[in-house]
Amino acid sequence: MTPVCGLILAAGEGQRLRPLTELLPKALCPVGNVPLLDRALTRVRNLGLDVAVNAAYLADRIVRHVGDRAHLSVEPDGPLGTAGGVARLKSWIDGRGVLIGNADGYLSDPARDPGKDIAAILDGWSGDTVRMLTQPLPPGQTGGFANHKFAGFSLLPWRYVEDLPDNHGDLVRAAWRPAEAAGELELVNFEGVYIDTGTPADYLRANLHAANGRTLIDPTAEIVGPVSEAVIGSNARVLGGATRAVVWPDALIEPGEFLENAIRAPGGLTVHIPRGS
Repeated sequence: MTPVCGLILAAGEGQRLRPLTELLPKALCPVGNVPLLDRALTRVRNLGLDVAVNAAYLADRIVRHVGDRAHLSVEPDGPLGTAGGVARLKSWIDGRGVLIGNADGYLSDPARDPGKDIAAILDGWSGDTVRMLTQPLPPGQTGGFANHKFAGFSLLPWRYVEDLPDNHGDLVRAAWRPAEAAGELELVNFEGVYIDTGTPADYLRANLHAANGRTLIDPTAEIVGPVSEAVIGSNARVLGGATRAVVWPDALIEPGEFLENAIRAPGGLTVHIPRGS
């Protein structure tokens, strides 16, 4: 098989997830008490691939978190976009195909959904086409790629990587659409759950899916009041109560306070999610 490496894109500012991403890079926001970046890294490393991570926004936090677990590429002047981030790593990719994952994409755990993993994107790959992990668009929606939506991972051959300009750009225009026009885009269906965690509502939805209808509580958390369908992080203190909520590490719910359909971060930062979002 054509040699393949992995790249997790973690450079973005996460503007739609503000104000949460004023505290943490989106890639480090926890889902099911596991940072999104770690979920993506584990998936790629489980495929036996060398892996790189790029960073720009709050890059020092990403660099410290990754440590020596992956090759690091820092974009000091701000995010270069998905295509620019890949292009900056040409010398590291060095002729290989590259499996590219978005750190902010939540995909259901293969241990929970056996057989529903990203490995299918590599199966039988010729090394010459562009592949994309996708899901069908909901009934009534059109667009995307042959009425399919991107599901977090794509696979580029070296000949597409070497032509990427080393400046700001996105993979949609620089690689995916050109491959589609050339008849070189292959869509690989992902049968598990995929959620783009870009908005607070979808971020909450991903956490609740990770909790599987139950409550996930870190062993170091202090729980005094009632909690249900919630994710409670390390050293969090729930002195009131919570339901359909995410409580970040070191965050506090005060006595007499009940948090519902919301995300609580340290310092009392709270993002409420309107019902039906």
